[in-house]
Amino acid sequence: MRDMSDVKGAALFTTTAFRLGTVGAVVSDRFAARIADHDVKPKHVGLLAALTTAPAASQLDLARLMGIAPSLVVRLADHLEDLGAVERVRDPGDRRRQALRLTDRGRDLLATCADISRSLDRDLLAGLSAADRAALRTALATVADNLDLPTG
Repeated sequence: MRDMSDVKGAALFTTTAFRLGTVGAVVSDRFAARIADHDVKPKHVGLLAALTTAPAASQLDLARLMGIAPSLVVRLADHLEDLGAVERVRDPGDRRRQALRLTDRGRDLLATCADISRSLDRDLLAGLSAADRAALRTALATVADNLDLPTG
């Protein structure tokens, strides 16, 4: 029988990829719990945020922007439409295409979720100095850029 202290898999815990994945999962769960009272999940909020960069985007364009399946965008948009947070409008340049647009309710919901996210940030970063918080944000923006993710 092998001595478990000899297992090289323990090095997994020191890798950035594993650590970010673990932290990301916990943070995502906490964010989801905090926004649940507003009848949305993180992907709904992501769609609302995407609409601030593409104010009247097609569902296909949003799927590409978010890196998710078009069918998921449709389901997310259906729910957000039921909440009055988005509306579907015909594209004047292509009447076959529907675009999504934020409503006033959607902007308010996004602002509320942003406040919740900032509150979560304060909890997560409480033990870091201002310089460390700034360095972490810069490093995460670089990682996001390396992955071709929006950096805000």
